[in-house]
Amino acid sequence: MFYIDLKSRTPIYEQIYNKIVELVVTGNLKENDQLPSVRNLAKDIGVNPNTVTKAYQELERSSIIYSIPGRGSFISAQDTTFFHTAALEEFDQSTEKAKRLGIAAKTLVEHIDVIFENSQKGDAK
Repeated sequence: MFYIDLKSRTPIYEQIYNKIVELVVTGNLKENDQLPSVRNLAKDIGVNPNTVTKAYQELERSSIIYSIPGRGSFISAQDTTFFHTAALEEFDQSTEKAKRLGIAAKTLVEHIDVIFENSQKGDAK
């Protein structure tokens, strides 16, 4: 399903959480899609099942997934507000970091414009 970087400083459960969120945001996982069982995912990516359980619990707390006892975990209907808020928080942190590194606001705005122009070109294909 996806790759986990075992050498990353980001905890493995967070990597699992982030990857599932990414798959939902990009539309690769849709409402009511079933996730792999804890044991299967743990085996596939080579981690302890408790790690996957922790990621699934966090996803459920965030209302990204829901669980049905004996049946598994599934993708919930999504309220885009959660994703927008998370994306803006990340954007704010990145902008602060860029500011501390001396990157001018004008440069950041130009960079954002290029990103949006490139994505619109991709949409036009």
